[in-house]
Amino acid sequence: LQFFAGWLTEYSLSIDNLFIFLIIMASFNVPRKLQQEALLVGIIIALVFRGIFIALGAVAINNFSWIFYLFGAFLLWTAWRLVRDTEHDDDGENAVVRFARRYLNVKDEWHGLTLFVKEHKKTFITPMFLVILSLGTTDLLFALDSIPAIYGLTDEPYIVFAANVFALLGLRQLYFLLGDLLNR
Repeated sequence: LQFFAGWLTEYSLSIDNLFIFLIIMASFNVPRKLQQEALLVGIIIALVFRGIFIALGAVAINNFSWIFYLFGAFLLWTAWRLVRDTEHDDDGENAVVRFARRYLNVKDEWHGLTLFVKEHKKTFITPMFLVILSLGTTDLLFALDSIPAIYGLTDEPYIVFAANVFALLGLRQLYFLLGDLLNR
């Protein structure tokens, strides 16, 4: 029952990821044939980040019982920020991507799944690198508030991680289903 409740919580929170992933793919104009690979890398990055946060959360919960109050305060703070947010940014570029665009050499042409290209003895990052960077940093922010939410249901790290894995693995199929529905 704890696993099902955890999976349901994570799946509902992962739906937010899905819409953000759609916005990122649309804002970068990712070619349709590359979206599947970019999404797979984004999900792998999400699993790695969430695994780290789950492990850190388990250690914190085992060592400090008051950490739940901190988790709760953080969730209330993020909810308050969402309620007060009047400007909705429909751009997939976050601060890290804007930093990369400003200080790194960026190519505008797609080179498949290649992240770096060399031209004239100069290394450039490709749009795929920016997409993966955007997906990873965005999911990092989602992991920061979804992990405390699921630890409110159970304090078993295995259940928390398994629920995250199942929720994230379902995102890939749902992404393409929603993408096709949006096109129609």
